[in-house]
Amino acid sequence: MIALHINIDHVATLRQARRGVEPETVIAAGIAEMSGADGITIHLREDRRHIQDRDVKLINEVVQTRLNLEMAATDEMFGIALEIKPDIVTLVPEKREEITTEGGLDVISNRASLLSAEKLKAAGIRVSLFIDPDPKQIEASADCGADDIELHTGSYANAFNRHSHDPDSLDVDSEYERLHQGAELAYRCGLNVNAGHGLNYHNTRRICHLPHLRELNIGHSIISRGVFSGLQNAVREMRELIDSEVTSAS
Repeated sequence: MIALHINIDHVATLRQARRGVEPETVIAAGIAEMSGADGITIHLREDRRHIQDRDVKLINEVVQTRLNLEMAATDEMFGIALEIKPDIVTLVPEKREEITTEGGLDVISNRASLLSAEKLKAAGIRVSLFIDPDPKQIEASADCGADDIELHTGSYANAFNRHSHDPDSLDVDSEYERLHQGAELAYRCGLNVNAGHGLNYHNTRRICHLPHLRELNIGHSIISRGVFSGLQNAVREMRELIDSEVTSAS
């Protein structure tokens, strides 16, 4: 079984558009869990553009599955994680000017700042690194003592979109192969393999066939579909899609 973690950041994005109190992220987390989610993912960004500190505390108290806290590798964020103690911390790159995370963490260049992750592991928190499927970054992640990696699927998702408009485009196959090889290498390095970013109800099917895949983190497409069909239905549809692909492969 591939675990499905629902990223509910964009429920908070909608709330912050009016700086109001609705929609409530805690309710979204509860609905996602009751509809088949195996975990809840939230990204507490340094600029607090969507998820707020209050959200992190409340969601951590009510989540019955697992809470995956995405964050930058900064002293402030490490302090919050050690206080909250989520089940998983995923360290991600972060730029103030970006709309969403644009690429994977450069583990090699940021090795010094990642040393503080040992404090998280000592506190019983799983540590995952959000990286591109680059062999050197995967090996560096293992050297840093990470428990998991989350393969950045954004390039694959973009290539899938291009292929939809231009069937002769071969980018999607090469991007998928990079992810496939990355998953194999990560497994040999002793890392748990997760994936996410830009995944939707079309391009996720192929991703489900990556070797050794344990978890998928999907947010924007599910929240978007939930606007029209309801969050409960949107989560259930993605859960059923993933399960059907796993069953077909066995």
